[in-house]
Amino acid sequence: QVQLVESGGGVVQPGGSLRLSCAASGRIFRINAMGWYRQAPGKQRELVASITSDGSTNYADSVKGRFTVSRNNAKNTVYLQMNSLKPEDTAVYLCNADVLSRTFIRDDYWGQGTQVTVSF
Repeated sequence: QVQLVESGGGVVQPGGSLRLSCAASGRIFRINAMGWYRQAPGKQRELVASITSDGSTNYADSVKGRFTVSRNNAKNTVYLQMNSLKPEDTAVYLCNADVLSRTFIRDDYWGQGTQVTVSF
């Protein structure tokens, strides 16, 4: 089994910054893409940013130039640096990983989510 544990959420004023972390653990052989999604109340879950094992990144248009996704493959960890935060960034942020287990079963895993609130 594989577990994803997120940390780093909180309350920040508009224009502020937060850094989210997500660490994967368990019977991992290899992690392919890792990413961050978010879901605000009454809205659909949306992709925020993703990063492949070789470092290629993809961002939602709404966060380009403000958010940066990175990963440490040795630690099975993905990060999301969020700058110039706006109230519309308020959501639960969820980590996702495409994992090949040690039994060579490929599956998609999700973290429990961390709340990010941008407000005065």
